[in-house]
Amino acid sequence: MIHAARAGALTLNKLEAMTAVCSVGLDMIVIPGDTTADIISGIIADEAAIGMVNSKTTAVRLIPAIGKKAGEELDFGGLLGKGPIMEVNRNSPSTFINRGGRIPAPLQSLKTNFFFVLNFDRKVKFCTF
Repeated sequence: MIHAARAGALTLNKLEAMTAVCSVGLDMIVIPGDTTADIISGIIADEAAIGMVNSKTTAVRLIPAIGKKAGEELDFGGLLGKGPIMEVNRNSPSTFINRGGRIPAPLQSLKTNFFFVLNFDRKVKFCTF
């Protein structure tokens, strides 16, 4: 995947789209060091919303590379290798982020199928499976 990111074939938008279908989030993605907190918050909110809609847990680990720009590489040192710095969408989500609110966590336990049984004594009993 690093080769695809270096070549520009794999973008942050594609990685977010992949979260909606198969992956569990954005992990160890290097972004430019001048990325604002609002933009980072927007990326996290996008991933949380994808998780909530798809009823799965998602995670985000972004690494702002201070002093570096998109297209450069960040050397983590030692066995950790290098990571290409990916471009982020620079459109500010500040209006949305500053609204506040909460994105509910995906709760698998609430996805229960209910059915009812009518006993001979005409009492209704709810059961789950």
